Amino acid sequence: MFQKIIIILILIFINISCAKKKDEVQIQLQKKVDPYQVYSEGFEAFSKGDYFYANKKFSEAELNFETVEYAAKAAIMSSYALYGINFYDEALENLERYLRKYPADKNVMYAHYLSALVYYEQISDEKKDLEPLLKATKKINFFLNKYPNSEYAIDLKFKMDLITNQLAAKELYVAKYYISTQKWVPAINRLKVILKDYQETVFIEEALHRLVEIHYYLGLEDEAKKYAKILGYNYNSSEWFEQSYKLLNKDYKISKKEKVNRKDQSFFKKILNKIK
Repeated sequence: MFQKIIIILILIFINISCAKKKDEVQIQLQKKVDPYQVYSEGFEAFSKGDYFYANKKFSEAELNFETVEYAAKAAIMSSYALYGINFYDEALENLERYLRKYPADKNVMYAHYLSALVYYEQISDEKKDLEPLLKATKKINFFLNKYPNSEYAIDLKFKMDLITNQLAAKELYVAKYYISTQKWVPAINRLKVILKDYQETVFIEEALHRLVEIHYYLGLEDEAKKYAKILGYNYNSSEWFEQSYKLLNKDYKISKKEKVNRKDQSFFKKILNKIK
């Protein structure tokens, strides 16, 4: 009889505990997270430069917003916060997810711009990895083709000019390495890439001079003179032309013609097309 009483008391206790926990769960379900409050906390942290905490709050707000437009905005802000603390891979992953999840959102253009910035920020100098340069080039070109007249296009065009110079610098750096190891054919090929693809960069003059230098060293004076003529015709006040002139010898005369405007790329291309 005593054992039965004990069992009954235990069952009553269990039922009371279960009922209490059930009530607690129901209270928690009724007490939803206020996404507007969470977003506000994230924005406040963002304004103070606390991007790590801001990202956490924006992510939480996105999950709790029922309005798609607000959720998309929280996702963009989360991505920018990640960019702000140099979490580049995470920022790109978040942006790609945003573009998949909210393709019709009004901030899609900004998401592409921010992606371009993330790629651009990862560019190192020309002596290091080329991959970030190529990725940034691809993303910026995509943006400029899709949004050529946007407010962000001017900034990305400027950055594209800097990238183009770095790509040319990379080609010249590799060419000079080949010259130092006397690998003439790959050196010439790299220099010709600059002549073909990077005519508007500051490295075109040195590239022409290096071609003069290599061909003269190899005893191919006609080829050396051909590149020297191009250099002199377009950049006769350049220090690189002066070096080429001294290299060939004082008796070598370059015909005096009216100096061509550097912006007249059509003429320059005609000359370059004659180079085999």
